[in-house]
Amino acid sequence: MKRLMTVILAVVALTAAGCGTGAPPSLLDKDEIVIGVRPDLPQVGYLNGEEFEGFDVDVAAYVADRLGKKYRLISVLASDREDVLLSGEADLVVASYTISEDRKQKVLFAGPYHISYQDILIRRDEERIRNVRDLAGRRICEVEGANAAQRVVEERRVRAEIKSFPDYQACLRALKENEIDAITTDDIILAGLARQDGGGLRLANAGFNEQRSGIGMRHGDVAACEEVNRAITDMYQDGTAGKLLSKWFRGTGLETGRVAVPQFEGCS
Repeated sequence: MKRLMTVILAVVALTAAGCGTGAPPSLLDKDEIVIGVRPDLPQVGYLNGEEFEGFDVDVAAYVADRLGKKYRLISVLASDREDVLLSGEADLVVASYTISEDRKQKVLFAGPYHISYQDILIRRDEERIRNVRDLAGRRICEVEGANAAQRVVEERRVRAEIKSFPDYQACLRALKENEIDAITTDDIILAGLARQDGGGLRLANAGFNEQRSGIGMRHGDVAACEEVNRAITDMYQDGTAGKLLSKWFRGTGLETGRVAVPQFEGCS
């Protein structure tokens, strides 16, 4: 009997130690989740007064509904996305978050929920920039925490002059005031900026570098990642994805007709 009690006490002690590891619970165990979205990207993730709106915001709402969760939105800029996940401030980040190998070392990605291409936004009267090679020697915007401009220089080996700005609204002002020659990033971001401007800017329709936008979450929450992937699959199969793309980008010159479930990254 004494030996049995010793074994029971040892098991209790191990269990208590496991509970004290500080490992955060799965977001599936929460009644309400916090989702980070962008406040600075018209048509994608934009803070209009006190309300968020845009494609990513609607995707976030759809996923939360499919998970059966109440949700609260917070602002995240490109430079904040890893920080809010690693600190636990946000459970999910749906913020034009392109999946890359270096980012996968820090966070787990569900999806992608959208596949786009990198493009170039220029002034309407600009005739010299037609493709990525034409960015050589040109001044291009780099948003802090984003990697699109670096991909032009490092992957495409185009010697563009990179100018750093805190967000895309600052890039937009710089482009209109001739401080830079172009903005390059995901085509949906550029389409939203062009629509906000009201006609003075246009897409070059260069279409390079596939961009896979994923939903970021903390490493290790595999069960939640798999549930988010099921929600993304439902979003495409029930037609919601196509409707949202048309809702936010119809008339911008962005191709929204090809809508199919993306090939997922996997949750391991």
